Amino acid sequence: MINKIRTETQYNEVMKLIETYLSKATKAGGFDQLSETDKLALNKLSLLAEDYEDNIATIMPLPITLKALVKSKIEEMNINQAKLAEILGLGTAKLSQILNGKRQPDVSFLKALHSKLGISGDFLLQNV
Repeated sequence: MINKIRTETQYNEVMKLIETYLSKATKAGGFDQLSETDKLALNKLSLLAEDYEDNIATIMPLPITLKALVKSKIEEMNINQAKLAEILGLGTAKLSQILNGKRQPDVSFLKALHSKLGISGDFLLQNV
């Protein structure tokens, strides 16, 4: 088990685990019905999530440019630029050129960001 949540991806994974324990408790008839091991795990996960929410999530500035958002997604997903290009169905050169400002984002790039990474269409329209 992790000792500190450092990324939003880790946070989301911890929240899924918490939901699993909560569901298990509900099915068992309450938290008192959980095993001691499950109670300890749920408590630790809750503390990790709370620490992240209080100390990390609040101080991380939201990316305000398309380039910053894409770089943030690369870090969050713990992948490299080549892997992101593969996920988006783009060539690595095209992605590199867009991120380095040598090429304007085109419709296929923006559609891929929206559909593959879940980036808001409103954000994309406002930042192109």
